[in-house]
Amino acid sequence: MTAPRTATVQRDTKETQIRVSVNLDGTGVSKLDTGIGFFDHMLDQIARHGLIDLDIHALGDLHIDGHHTVEDVGITLGQAVAQAVGDKKGLTRYGHAYVPLDEALSRVVIDFSGRPGLFMDVAFKAGMIGGFDTQLAFEFFQGFSNHAGVSLHIDNLKGHNAHHQAETIFKAFGRALRMGLALDPRSLGVIPSTKGSL
Repeated sequence: MTAPRTATVQRDTKETQIRVSVNLDGTGVSKLDTGIGFFDHMLDQIARHGLIDLDIHALGDLHIDGHHTVEDVGITLGQAVAQAVGDKKGLTRYGHAYVPLDEALSRVVIDFSGRPGLFMDVAFKAGMIGGFDTQLAFEFFQGFSNHAGVSLHIDNLKGHNAHHQAETIFKAFGRALRMGLALDPRSLGVIPSTKGSL
């Protein structure tokens, strides 16, 4: 038996108040309230496909726009995941996924390397999906990558519908997370690096 991989992080600024709780060994249950409907829908994809329990409440300056809320949720989620992962002993470390939705296809690859970096190649076919500015997908993943300490490669390989593009990205991210966060029964107690630390 291993210790529960859970964490709760509260982040308060003059622009947002964010509370994120995660259970990395959950069943995909989510309670989401960011004030941006489509963003909640995408966070639900992460939970369900990553089998991560997520409880996210965000109060942001949406009277300006969604930028601070989406970015700060990414930051806070990254902090919570990093805290829940702990020392990374026994971690599979690498994860990848291809996810299609009708004409759209995306690939996400993640490495819990401790070295943050986002490499994202996505040309959304629309600027807005409901109340969600598609430019903010980058800001979310940038915040997550920087604060979870992961290298993250995101590529939308095909797609004509922006909703489909976004959904394949977030679903693939959830699936890649699930793989990278899995505990390898053959290397429990071992850091997955020849350096001996991550």
